[in-house]
Amino acid sequence: MTDVKKSSFVIVYHRQPYEEATENGRQVLRENKSPNGIVPALKGFFSTATDAVWVAWKLAPGEGKPPFERTVRIKDSYGEYDVVRLPLTSEQVKAFYHVTSKEALWPILHSFPGLFNYGPADWDNFREVNRLFAEAACEQAADDALIWVHDYNLWLVPHYVRQMKPDARIAFFHHTPFPAPDVFNVLPWREEILESLLSCDVVGFHIPRYAENFAATACSMMGALRGPSAPVDSPFEPAGVALAEPSVTSALHYKDRKVSIDVWPIGTNPALIDTYLAADKARTRVAEIEREIAERKFFVSVGRVDYVKGTKEMLEAFGRLLERRPELREKVKLFCVCVAPAEGMSAYRGAQREIERLVGAINGRYGNLSWTPIMLSTRGVPFEDLVCYYRAADVCLVTPLRDGLNLVAKEFVAAQGDDPGVLVLSEFAGAAVELPEAVLVNPYSESKLDAALDLAIDMDAGERVQRAAAMAERVRRWDVDYWAGHVRGCFDAITPEVTPVTKTAA
Repeated sequence: MTDVKKSSFVIVYHRQPYEEATENGRQVLRENKSPNGIVPALKGFFSTATDAVWVAWKLAPGEGKPPFERTVRIKDSYGEYDVVRLPLTSEQVKAFYHVTSKEALWPILHSFPGLFNYGPADWDNFREVNRLFAEAACEQAADDALIWVHDYNLWLVPHYVRQMKPDARIAFFHHTPFPAPDVFNVLPWREEILESLLSCDVVGFHIPRYAENFAATACSMMGALRGPSAPVDSPFEPAGVALAEPSVTSALHYKDRKVSIDVWPIGTNPALIDTYLAADKARTRVAEIEREIAERKFFVSVGRVDYVKGTKEMLEAFGRLLERRPELREKVKLFCVCVAPAEGMSAYRGAQREIERLVGAINGRYGNLSWTPIMLSTRGVPFEDLVCYYRAADVCLVTPLRDGLNLVAKEFVAAQGDDPGVLVLSEFAGAAVELPEAVLVNPYSESKLDAALDLAIDMDAGERVQRAAAMAERVRRWDVDYWAGHVRGCFDAITPEVTPVTKTAA
């Protein structure tokens, strides 16, 4: 019997790298509609991988239904690779993702300890699901493979992988913020989580602040020792921004392990955005939007229903704008894309009701037969259409109360033309430390939000062009390809004798 070849590179992420659809009664797997974002960025690693595997979860079929194929071979524009689907029951998914992840962990990560809900959390189930992810990854991985784990809901996977594959190289990347020690330590499972993360060879974050929060927590709670610190360099602002840090810790030492700390924000894909906007279809669509908006100032806001996204506060600010500046009534329009949560996400029901209530109240108070101030969409907009809205917009509002990074801000910057719009950006979005030329705002302050909207509306063309050019230089220089190259360099640093994600030359 021939041994099955094991992979040298395994990505572990809860999301599948494709979309499922039904055509003529049979299920098909389609490439993601949006070519931008974290999933396409991760799939980009497969274009240079010879034996990569992606591990994700898939809902297990109900009783009496045939099981699905655990491993599928995918061939798309990113290459050819295997996807291993971990079957989870609906009960496991609800407890692991909808409840423990979103009601207990999510509010802590985003520094909302008052919303932490310990009661319904099922940590035994969370442990079990993480162990199953680790087992699935280790079944595919060579003994010395590089296993790259993603995001907080797989916090415990490194611990189990280290037990099963002690010689594996383990990397972890946080897509979310990492809170300050006094907030993180609210979690009753803090030591278990930190012990797992300290089993990694490298732990990555978007910005220095999150890395420093992690280092401080690991040192104070687990007794880890700091390695050298280095001054913060481009693309980060070292001071003057709410999330700025002047220096960042390069590594931690814990027990017999060195844990490297990497900091680099994922980028967007400006070349792809340029390609879309250069097409005749896009030019026509931008012209249509501009005709529909007429001479009004056009605002866009893009996100999903989530109390951390600040949509409620943004809508209230837009309502106050119409109240205090009556001359702007019928002269402005807001297109608010706020994608409704998936079925079962009870943590966001209140936020969705409040958003819908606010939009209805503002439109009812200020609208008339010929003008509706806010157009709300609770469905996602295809990316090739979304960039047209970005190009046509005068103002983009990205005002989360807290956000790990926020790619919308970078997408908007990349989509601007000769007559650019203004980016209003929360100081508490990770992207703010890269984009100081945006109109930075404290979304917790009504007066600051009001002043930011006034500045965005009244800004002259010269200042708009100057700000937009500075931001575009950063977004285009440190794009998604730069991020991928940086990450590969980190992987090479922990595995200098092999390069598991790069093909050798023929």
